[in-house]
Amino acid sequence: MRVLPPAAHPSLVRAVILCAVLAAAACTAPAFADSGTPWPAVGLLALLYLGCELVKLCPLPGSRSRAPEGIGSFFPVVLAAVFLLPPAAAALVALPGGFAQAVVQRPAGVRRVWHAAQQATAAWAAGRTFALLGGPAALGGRHLGGSFGAAFGGSGPPGAAGRLADFPYAMLPAAAAAAAFCLVLTALDAGILAAAEGRPARTTWLGPVTLLRTSSGGSRTLAPHCVHGLAGLMMAVMWRSPYGLPAALLGLLPMYVSCWVFAQYHRERAAHQATIRALVQAVDLKDRYTRGHSERVGQASAMIARELGMAGDRLEVVQIAGILHDVGKLGVPTRLLRKDGPLTPEERRVIELHPEYGHEMVRGIGFLGEARSAILHHHERVDGTGYPYGLAGEQIPVLARVVAVADAFDAMTSTRSYSRARPVPVALAELERCAGAHFDPVMVHALVDAIGRDGWHPVVTADDDVQVIPTGSAAGSASGRVPSAVAAAAAAPVAAVPVAAVADPGGPGLSGLPAQGARLGARSADPRSGQEPDGGGGA
Repeated sequence: MRVLPPAAHPSLVRAVILCAVLAAAACTAPAFADSGTPWPAVGLLALLYLGCELVKLCPLPGSRSRAPEGIGSFFPVVLAAVFLLPPAAAALVALPGGFAQAVVQRPAGVRRVWHAAQQATAAWAAGRTFALLGGPAALGGRHLGGSFGAAFGGSGPPGAAGRLADFPYAMLPAAAAAAAFCLVLTALDAGILAAAEGRPARTTWLGPVTLLRTSSGGSRTLAPHCVHGLAGLMMAVMWRSPYGLPAALLGLLPMYVSCWVFAQYHRERAAHQATIRALVQAVDLKDRYTRGHSERVGQASAMIARELGMAGDRLEVVQIAGILHDVGKLGVPTRLLRKDGPLTPEERRVIELHPEYGHEMVRGIGFLGEARSAILHHHERVDGTGYPYGLAGEQIPVLARVVAVADAFDAMTSTRSYSRARPVPVALAELERCAGAHFDPVMVHALVDAIGRDGWHPVVTADDDVQVIPTGSAAGSASGRVPSAVAAAAAAPVAAVPVAAVADPGGPGLSGLPAQGARLGARSADPRSGQEPDGGGGA
């Protein structure tokens, strides 16, 4: 569960947590005042949910590792309580398991309290939704109460509690309750993220909740919660059947199998992410001028992709493409990457091979998918004068056109040893000027719109070599992550420099790469030598 990050506003975070705890208390309090609360059922389901969460802390069969944090694979038990119990009682069921949920970051106690309050509030909201849509009647009668003994034993006279569920109508309130459960969890996640990170409410809300699985392990996705709702409905129906509780408990077996499969999926994703991190760290160690550049290009690429309507797996692939776009630098001699003086034409031709090197390096990594084409073609130009193959217009893969814009934007807004950072508005204006020749206008406009609405807040910056001038800074106000001397230098007026001289087509931080491929016979800009292509622009 991706909540409670390092707080930028601790007092605001504490206020959000306190509100969630008070809301959970208000949701569970009616259960203690109601004499009809089925305490045996509440206790049994609460223990069941607690046991399911504790099972996740044990090593999986055939492995010494545990299930990943926050996979929520036993939410069907909570949703079964939503379908079987009054809303306040269902909220009580969620408390022990939510508190026992695994946490890997401190403060563990605060996180556990947050999980418990969050899930209790969501369970109450789901129970109210289920009741308002006539779910208890469709399921076979009223909530478990006086009929708990008959339902527990699986016998007793037929009556309201012994009727069969009214299918398929019973699935409608169940699906609505599962959706309400997901949306409340998402809203609370968004609130704590907005309070802790100072992120815009729109991004914290739209980022976690989608119809498909996203790249974040703690993301709230609607489809899995609907599946959890169906599993919980199955458990509730079997509980109310003549077979009673023993049949309902059989539903835990496929739930555990589901947890094991899901844990394997998360473990595989973790291995993928570790592979990507290792490649990026290797590039950063080799080229000291571009530390943090890969992550920022991935972030800007994702912003463009979201603006274009990409989501789910496609969005993840775009971000990976941005992160790994310069992995081919590992095949370039270090002396060329760190050379202080201008590069010779032969040296430029060697560095221009880095997209092909990168493509060859990752072609066997199946999970990268479409990202491989972006790594190969992110230096192609819309007018056909790019490299390595001189593709033009629609011939260039979509992801490559996205990464090209993100790459140039980060290069222009980051201070390097050979160029000063430009303010974000100046960099965007330069991208717009070069749209249609160097860059795809659709991708440029998408980045302009996204930054105009949400701003540019890079999640990663280089140590002391890179400085980002935030949006709205006319003279380039300094970021708090760089020394004041660097900030002062970057705040000085920036001369009009063509994008080819700053957004180095060979990858920001690679000096002297041509604005047009040397194999295509064009002259190039060299930021360290001060030379520019004929015609002045180069972009």
